[in-house]
Amino acid sequence: MSQFEILREAVTMVFSSISGSDQIDNIARPVFSLFTETTFIGEIEPHAHNKAQFLYVISGVLTVEAVGGIWTIPPQCGLWIPGGVLHAGRISGHINIGNLYIDPTLTTQLPKNCGIIFVAPLLRELLLRFDRSSVFQMQDKAREARLLSVLLDELAAAPLEPIHLPMPTDRRLRRLTEAMINSPQLRFTVNEWGVRVGASSRTLSRLFKRETGLSFMRWRQQLHIGLALQRLATGASVTTIAGDLGYESTSAFIAMFRRLLGTTPARYFDTASIADDTGSSDLENRHIAPSTQDAAKSTVISLKEKRIS
Repeated sequence: MSQFEILREAVTMVFSSISGSDQIDNIARPVFSLFTETTFIGEIEPHAHNKAQFLYVISGVLTVEAVGGIWTIPPQCGLWIPGGVLHAGRISGHINIGNLYIDPTLTTQLPKNCGIIFVAPLLRELLLRFDRSSVFQMQDKAREARLLSVLLDELAAAPLEPIHLPMPTDRRLRRLTEAMINSPQLRFTVNEWGVRVGASSRTLSRLFKRETGLSFMRWRQQLHIGLALQRLATGASVTTIAGDLGYESTSAFIAMFRRLLGTTPARYFDTASIADDTGSSDLENRHIAPSTQDAAKSTVISLKEKRIS
């Protein structure tokens, strides 16, 4: 077995691949967490398990495809994945992640759909307490039950960030959005797209709002945010990313990024990593444009056939 295959096997176990799914579901504990830190570039095959999963990104960026879309999860946030939901992942470089698994009998009061949750300090410490590989093993069942109750309360109380970029059903919009995903550098206006897909700009604008809940410009910006986070995680320069996404200048890209996420691309991962040392993150204090519904914490791109590479 090659070094790459060994690394993939290790990552998929923690990420819970198809083969790992049986192991995850066969672990007797109703709640436990697994942590790993690795450098890996590649995709994890689609899989599902009965246990619900909370995938916590400590550092780096992870992209997960599940029912409803593709989530790009920034540091200090996690993706809630209900039990039985088919999901796959893409890692683009160095990443430090934690996985919390919960028996489905304990998740009746937890969200029924995937969504992003910001990991506050208390929730983070609870995730660490249930680390299966930790030297700390709770022998006091009554104490474990109390901590479990607090953990479930924290997950239930945390609001899911519903931001997503749904793929429309209208054939004209499907052609448009798929073309934008395949070629994100295209800077055509709504009028120019209308000529290409056979619809007026007014019709496209109306359809965009009706079928996605977003304006054409907002949809494109949030697509770019998700792609930018993936590229930043691999170490790509801001200038290169701006050019690849079709911006006329790096400053224009930075302005868009700051407007949506409240900080510059160059500082994004630095400020998010502050939580590693202080127990709190600048993500909690950044000003996020209200219309994005906290785009810093989630960019979801609904795709049925094509995964962003």
